[in-house]
Amino acid sequence: MTTPPRWETDGRDWPNREASRFVETAGLRWHVQIMGSGPVLLLLHGTGAATHSWRDLAPLFAGRFTVIAPDLPGHGFTTGRPEGGLSLPSMARALADLVDALNVAPAMTVGHSAGAAIAVQLGLDHGVRAPIVAFNPALLPFPGLAAKLFPAMAKMLFVNPFAPRIFAGIARGSGEVERFLVRSTGSRIDAAGVGHYARLLGRSGHVAGAIGMMANWDLETLKRRLPELDTPVLLVHGSRDAAIPPSATHAAAALIAGAQTEMVEGLGHLAHEERPDLAAALVRRFAADHAIANAVDTGAE
Repeated sequence: MTTPPRWETDGRDWPNREASRFVETAGLRWHVQIMGSGPVLLLLHGTGAATHSWRDLAPLFAGRFTVIAPDLPGHGFTTGRPEGGLSLPSMARALADLVDALNVAPAMTVGHSAGAAIAVQLGLDHGVRAPIVAFNPALLPFPGLAAKLFPAMAKMLFVNPFAPRIFAGIARGSGEVERFLVRSTGSRIDAAGVGHYARLLGRSGHVAGAIGMMANWDLETLKRRLPELDTPVLLVHGSRDAAIPPSATHAAAALIAGAQTEMVEGLGHLAHEERPDLAAALVRRFAADHAIANAVDTGAE
């Protein structure tokens, strides 16, 4: 039995807590943060994260956009299970249900890592044709032997009921999460950010969701479908990313008609958390290029 993060305790001082609400859809109770006004900007975090990933970035958009940032299924304070489990198509379908429940139409989607893959799947399967900005996107299978070994290892961990509790116990050790983040992402984020990751990764339910997500994804199929994507795409990648090589972003861009790439020097896999000001400027510029209302100013709020 796994223990999910608890809103009453783990969420007591959650970033942008005043923007949080809970929304019910089929099989899920979503934790969603909504702030600002204007065209809808949908923010989708990556594996193992939650809305805290956008803690500094979301408020920078709130003057020009209605910002909507959910905790994805299996992550953070969202509870329940989507029909079909944590596969990429199932998660995109669940997100489409959330968008319908909120009665909104995204004008732009910003996704980080696996969140970028969900943004693409949402466009391919559910007709969300909003421009996409993808930070350090996880759109292609891991190269070489890792393409077979990594999903297999994730599946073995997923079926082991003790694995999430073991990982969560390690995460609760002093300094373990910070060391893990630096080693696995190449990013150095502030102490508050590390603390939020530690709080989540110390809960076995959150760990189980992250492992389940990795175990159930089929990026080979997504790779084959990338040429079908018919919406403007900007792929942003940190040069120090220790999780996904910049070459993967260039390879993905080659499969998407008209895709643009932006390499940012000195930043890792969590580039949008390291430099939210730079991330906001890139998103605003791309929005202005595609005539999304209220987004013409690329300066800080």
